[in-house]
Amino acid sequence: MVNSGVNHEPVGTDDLEEAAAVFTSLRPRLFGIAYRMLGSATEAEDLVQEVWLRWQTCDRGAVIDPAAFLATTTTRLAINALQSARVRRETYIGPWLPEPVDTSADPYLGAERGEALEFAALLLMEKLTPNERAAYVLREAFDYPYAQIADILQSTEPAVRQLVSRARKHMTGERRTPASAAAQRHLLTTFITAARSGDMTALERLLAANVTNIGDGNGRVRVSRRPVVGVVRVAKFLTAISTWFWDGVEVRWASTNGQTSAVLWRDGTLDAIVTVSASTDGINQVLWVMNPEKTAAVSGLA
Repeated sequence: MVNSGVNHEPVGTDDLEEAAAVFTSLRPRLFGIAYRMLGSATEAEDLVQEVWLRWQTCDRGAVIDPAAFLATTTTRLAINALQSARVRRETYIGPWLPEPVDTSADPYLGAERGEALEFAALLLMEKLTPNERAAYVLREAFDYPYAQIADILQSTEPAVRQLVSRARKHMTGERRTPASAAAQRHLLTTFITAARSGDMTALERLLAANVTNIGDGNGRVRVSRRPVVGVVRVAKFLTAISTWFWDGVEVRWASTNGQTSAVLWRDGTLDAIVTVSASTDGINQVLWVMNPEKTAAVSGLA
C-alpha cells in the first residue's frame, strides 16, 4: 500500500509562508476533486478552506508528500460531506441539480482532464456510493494510480479496481455517446430560439425520444417540481410556458462545467442557467438551474 504522504518521524516544521505557497500551488486540483465529489462549488470552496486549516495546524515536517497528504485529506472530507449532503437533499423541494461552475473563469477545473465535470456526468455520479465516486473521480479525472487511490480510501488495490470498474459501467451504461462541443452549442442555441418562440414543431425536431426536462428551483414559485419526460410532453410544456416565461429575458452565453450554457437575465438579475446534454440522437436532457442560491454563486457569468 502506498504511503499517503505522512512520515511519522517528524523532520522539522516549515514556516507558514512556505506552507501557503505549497497549498496555493495545489489548490486548483483540490477544488477540482471536491467539486466533482459534491457537485457544489460553494460546498467545495468550504471544504478546501477546511483542508487549508488542517494544513496550517498539522505537523508539516512529518509530511513526505504534501500533494498526497492534501489530496487524501480533501477526498476523505469530501466523502463525509457527501454523506451529509445526501441527507440534506432528502428535504430539497423538487429535483436537485449540481451548482454550475464558470469554467471560463476557472479554466484549470477542466484543464487536466474534463471527465466527471459535465452536468450529465455529475448527475449520474449521484447514484454512486461515496467510495465509488471518489475512486472514479481520482482515476478518471486526475489519473491517480490505483495504489494511491487505495491508500487514500484506506482500501486495497483490487478493491479500488472493482470500485472504478463498477462506476465506469454505471456511467457508460446510462449515457449515450455525447455530442461534440460544437454540436452541443448548436443544439442549445437552436433550442433557446425555439423555446422562446414557442415553436413546438421545431422543439420536437431537436429532442431525443427519452428527453427529460429538469428544473431546479428548491421550491421557487412557477418552477416545475417534477421532471417532464418524453418529446411530446417536453415540447408541450415548453410551448405553454413560452407565453410568459421569456418576457423581459436577456439571453447571454457562458461556459459552465466545460459546456456552453445560456445565462438568462431578467431585470438585471441572473434568473436561470440553462444547458442541454446531447447525443447524436438530439437533446437528452434540458437542465434549468433556477435556485437563487445556486445562480447567485455564479452571478458574475456573462
